[in-house]
Amino acid sequence: MNSALLIITFFLLFALFVGIRAKKGKKMSLEQWTVGGRGFGTLFVFLLMAGENYTTFTFLGASGYTYGKGAPAFYILGYGCLAFIMSYWMLPAVWKYAKAHKLLSFPDFFSSKYKSPALGIVVSIVAVLGLNSLLMIQLKGLGIIVSETSYGLISPSMAMWIGVLTMIVYVTISGIHGSASIAAFKDVIILGIALFLGIYLPLHYYGGFDSMFQAIDAAKPEFLTLPSKGQSISWYLSTILVVGLGYWMYPHSFQATYSAKSAKSLRKNAIIMPLYQILIVLIFFVGFAAILQVPDLEGTDADLALLRVVKETFNPWFVGIVGGTGLLTALVPGSMILLNASTLFAKNIYQVAAPTATDARVMFVARALVPIFALLSLYFVFQGGNFIVELSIFASSILTQLFPAFIFSLMKKPFVTKQGAFGGIIAGTIFLAYFTITKTQLVTLFPDWPSLITDINIGFIALILNALVLVVVSFITHKEATMVDSQLSN
Repeated sequence: MNSALLIITFFLLFALFVGIRAKKGKKMSLEQWTVGGRGFGTLFVFLLMAGENYTTFTFLGASGYTYGKGAPAFYILGYGCLAFIMSYWMLPAVWKYAKAHKLLSFPDFFSSKYKSPALGIVVSIVAVLGLNSLLMIQLKGLGIIVSETSYGLISPSMAMWIGVLTMIVYVTISGIHGSASIAAFKDVIILGIALFLGIYLPLHYYGGFDSMFQAIDAAKPEFLTLPSKGQSISWYLSTILVVGLGYWMYPHSFQATYSAKSAKSLRKNAIIMPLYQILIVLIFFVGFAAILQVPDLEGTDADLALLRVVKETFNPWFVGIVGGTGLLTALVPGSMILLNASTLFAKNIYQVAAPTATDARVMFVARALVPIFALLSLYFVFQGGNFIVELSIFASSILTQLFPAFIFSLMKKPFVTKQGAFGGIIAGTIFLAYFTITKTQLVTLFPDWPSLITDINIGFIALILNALVLVVVSFITHKEATMVDSQLSN
């Protein structure tokens, strides 16, 4: 056993210890297990949301996409800024409503707003599809990180099995408290690692940032600009909108809002969160630094860029620290995904089918579903995965289909009906699923159209279709409901 594997093992055991110990002194009711009794202050809300949103995608996907694609990776900065600005107004409204109506899961918000348990089931199904893709990202990333930084002593499959079992144990025991406690340690470490690598590697290999970009530009002309076709400016802007609007439709991010102590905590969080974009920039620098130092990574191997350049540069003990940090970036969001998937299924599908079930019974079902959901996601990973960023964009596109119904529900006098919400979500999701399953692209359907149109993210077109169906169906059903009410009153 080398020093890197010893350090990674220490990180794993420490996370397991902290996650289990987080239960101490707390009576695990359903509300305590899922949303921490709604008692998290600004610091814990910040750490929890950062822990969910800065994950293996940040660690591997951002650096890998920079390494493999160049300038298109900057969309990651754009969607984060859009999401944080929106959260200042949106999330306090969500928190106030959730507290007043004692909501516990993500679909609870939709079923309560539209007074439709059936809508809660539809949202649950869409959410599970998105959460499955997100958990696959964390598991795939965890396997890559541990295998690479252990110098192959632990296989990706074994690493994923160990990670899944760890998450199952502390999520089942401590719920959201376990994830929040581990996030507090993870965020400090990943920030330090990103600061060091993002500054040291460009200086070490190129003598500075200007020299690094000059060397890349000389070796790969146009790599630092958006291409004219494919990932062009229309792809870039539409992808920012798809992912940015869908950012808070991630059930684990949305539900974390419920755990806040006050609306003020969420506003403070919205002000602080943009600081984390600095971390993204530093991870970009690592990806750029790796381009000429480990030049032969093709396709999905681009996700290895950060790990390979670290192994080329540092001693095994430091590689172990990077590996342990990467492990935590998978465990925190992975555990929150498991918590949310099991909760929403138990609350919004099981309890709808069994309305007399007590909270204790619902909690028992939720806990029982944790290992089932984890093992299903692991199975899908073993069937083959995609580029981490592409998988993330698909998950975001699916979940963004919930945004129109959500944002219209925040209006003081909402006109959207439950039928309109149903129609919009189903239309957008089916449209997106068709293009994803058949791998159809707009450019193949309309080869003579300009790339400015055919490069638009298909998730954005699905979102437009969703909104149109939502408005039209709501207008029709609202008018019919008004006529019925008028006839009854006469």
